Amino acid sequence: MTRTAVVTGASSGIGAAVARRLAKEGYATVLVARRGELLDRVAGETGGRAVVLDVTDAEAVRAFADTLAGCDVLVNNAGGALGADAVAAGSPAHWQHMYSVNVLGTLHLTQALLPLLRQGGGTVVNITSTAAHVTYEGGGGYSAAKHAQRALGETLRLELCGEPVRVVEVAPGMVHTEEFALNRFHGDQERAAAVYADVDRPLRAEDIAECVSFAVGLPPHVNVDQLVVRPLAQAAQHKTHRGPLFQN
Repeated sequence: MTRTAVVTGASSGIGAAVARRLAKEGYATVLVARRGELLDRVAGETGGRAVVLDVTDAEAVRAFADTLAGCDVLVNNAGGALGADAVAAGSPAHWQHMYSVNVLGTLHLTQALLPLLRQGGGTVVNITSTAAHVTYEGGGGYSAAKHAQRALGETLRLELCGEPVRVVEVAPGMVHTEEFALNRFHGDQERAAAVYADVDRPLRAEDIAECVSFAVGLPPHVNVDQLVVRPLAQAAQHKTHRGPLFQN
């Protein structure tokens, strides 16, 4: 039988790359995001099903789950950062938005699809961040949300011990996608570009998709609890080399 993978935040960036990779691996992909036009484009590339859905809407998520006959892989990728203010000056609305999408969105999809994942031995993959492990100045709201998402996954793994459901965390460091930094800085192209300036080969969305494919493709008794992945130029949150590393 064809395996089914549900990927959230699939209209662009990491989510779109994961959807493309899992489709290449033979999965029937169900692509979830809020932006229908972009989502339809990715679904057309993968032969998948596009579902316009706000993951923060628990009722809508439950209704979506009722339309599925099965689910073998759930990739909770929907998320993102807003702002880079100090805690003292941070916007509570931005903090609430980040928590709602990164944490409650993951919770809603996981709760709704867990009965299907339990049926055939499924895998939950949570795309967190290195910010889920290490804090940094200006990243308080995002780091708090990602720490919570990480705690959700670790708790779920404990609670599912003895059942055939894997819980995997993939925690990327610096990934250069078309929208992450741009959204964080509210469309400020200059600030967004400065994040990646002179960094030799930051990660790409396709690199994270490769990690997801690896973890999901392992034998079902093998669980990758946590996979932290950074570009070679980024040794830690606070230490990034800017300049050439590789000879062309």
